[in-house]
Amino acid sequence: MSVAKANLALQGLPQAWAAMRGTGGSLIVGILLLGGLFRTEAVTAVQTWDDSTAYNHCFLVLPIAVYLLWDRRGALLGLAAKPMPLVGLLGLPLAAVWLFAERLGIMEGRQLVAVSFLELLFLGVFGWRLWKAMSGPLLYLYFLVPFGEFLTPHLQDITAVFVRHGLDAVQIPAYVDGYVIEIAEGTFFIAQACAGLRFLIASIAFGALYAILMYRSPIRRAAFIAVSIVVPIVANGFRALGIVSLGHILGSAEAAAADHVLYGWMFFSLVILLLLACGLPFREDHRPDVPTASPMPDGHYARPGMFAAALLLAIAAVSPGAAMLLDRSAASDGVQLQPLTLDGGCTSTPGAPPERKRPPVGGWAIDRRLTCDDGARYDVHIVAFSPRSTAGPVLAERRRLARPIWVEETSDNWIEPEPHNWRLFVGTEEALAMAIGLWIDGRPSLGGLSVRGSMAWHSLTGGSFAPIVVSVMPVVEWEHMKPPMRNKVQNDLTAFLSQHPELVQQIEALAARP
Repeated sequence: MSVAKANLALQGLPQAWAAMRGTGGSLIVGILLLGGLFRTEAVTAVQTWDDSTAYNHCFLVLPIAVYLLWDRRGALLGLAAKPMPLVGLLGLPLAAVWLFAERLGIMEGRQLVAVSFLELLFLGVFGWRLWKAMSGPLLYLYFLVPFGEFLTPHLQDITAVFVRHGLDAVQIPAYVDGYVIEIAEGTFFIAQACAGLRFLIASIAFGALYAILMYRSPIRRAAFIAVSIVVPIVANGFRALGIVSLGHILGSAEAAAADHVLYGWMFFSLVILLLLACGLPFREDHRPDVPTASPMPDGHYARPGMFAAALLLAIAAVSPGAAMLLDRSAASDGVQLQPLTLDGGCTSTPGAPPERKRPPVGGWAIDRRLTCDDGARYDVHIVAFSPRSTAGPVLAERRRLARPIWVEETSDNWIEPEPHNWRLFVGTEEALAMAIGLWIDGRPSLGGLSVRGSMAWHSLTGGSFAPIVVSVMPVVEWEHMKPPMRNKVQNDLTAFLSQHPELVQQIEALAARP
C-alpha cells in the first residue's frame, strides 16, 4: 500500500470506527460471555500449547490475526456494520455438534465449535460485507485450536513406507517391521515425535499467513495452502530417509540419531525457504485491497447488534447447560470401591497416592500398597467413574497418569498373556515405570471411537458397568538404579501382573458392581 493510500486509511479509521461504535460494545460483551461459556475449551487449548511442541506456535496466532486486521485496514474504508440477527440461528447445528463432541469426549471438536461461535458472533454483529473484509484474520483464528494429533499414526505409516521404498532405491539393505527399521549399522524407530506432525501443522499455519499476505486470488491462496500441506509430509519422509542413510554412511545408527531433532529443524527451515521462493513469482501483494465506497449508515444499529449477540449467546449456552445436567446425574450415580485381596503371598494395605494422583474429576479413587513375600512392593491406584460418565474424564485420567513418564518407544507394549489388559510405560525424564489398564463395559479397552460412542450412549441412557482406570507402579528407588536393574524391575512388574489374574478379576467385579 502506498503512503498516500496508507494516510487515506488512517484518516478513514475514525469514520469507520464511528460507524461500528454502536455494535462494538455488543461484540466485546459477546466475546467475554463466549469466553465464559467455553472457558474449559480455552484453558485446555492453552495447556496444550504449553505442553506440546507441535502447538507452541499457537501463542502467536492471536497477535498475527491482530496484525493481519491492521494490515487490511484499508479494505474496511467505506464499510459499516449492518447486523444480521438471524445469523444466530446458524448456532443451532453448532450447539448440536458441541454436545455430540462433548459426549464423545473429543475436546478438539468442542474447541472448533467454540471458534465457530466466535466467527458467527462477528458475522451477526458486523454483517456480511464487513465480516468478508475481515475474513482472512478471522478465519486465521482457527489455528488457535490444537487440532490434528489424530493424524500421528497415519503420518508414521507414510514415513515408514517412504523410508522402506527409499532404502530400496538407494540400495541400502534393511529390514522394516512396522515402525522399526533395522540396517547393518543399527536400529531406528519412527516414533510419534518423528512422524512430522509438528512440521506439518507449523507449515500449514505459516502457509496460510503467507497466502493471506502475498495473494489476493482465492485460487492462488488455496493452491499455496495445499502445497504447504503436501510439502512437509514428503519432506519428512526425505528427512527420515536421510537420517537412516546417514547412519549407514557413518557406520553407526546412534551417531546419526544423536542430533536428529536438530537435523530435522534445519531441514524443515530449508524446505520452508524453498517453498517461499517457489511462491514469490506468483505474489500479488502489489495489488492492495481496494476500499469499497458506499454511503455510511446513520449509526442506528446498536439494538440489532445487541439482539444478534443475545440470540447467538442464548443458543450457545443450551448445550453446555444440557451437559451440566447430564454430569450432575452421573455424579449422583456413585461407585463403591472395595480393598484388594490377592493370592500368592501378597498382602494389601492402604497406600498414599503420589502427588500426581490427585482426586480425579468425576471419579472415585482408592489406593493400595501390595507387599509380596519376595519383598516386591507395588502401589495400585484404582479410579472408578459413573456408568453414565463420558469418555472425556476417563481418558483424561489415563493420560494424566501416563504423561509424566510417557516414552513413545514403549507406549504400545502390551503385557502378556492374552487378553491384553495392561500397557507398560517407562520414563526417562522422570524415573518411573508403570502399567496402566483401562476397563470399559467390563472389559479391557483401547478407548477408540466406538468405545467413545458407547460411553456417550450410556451417558444418556445409563450403563451396566463403571469405567475403571488402574495403574500399578513398583515401589523402588528408580533414579538410583542402573539400566540392567531397571530392566529387571520392568520384567518383575510384567511377571507380577501375569501371575495375578485375580487382580483383573477383582477390577472386572468392581466394574460390574453398579
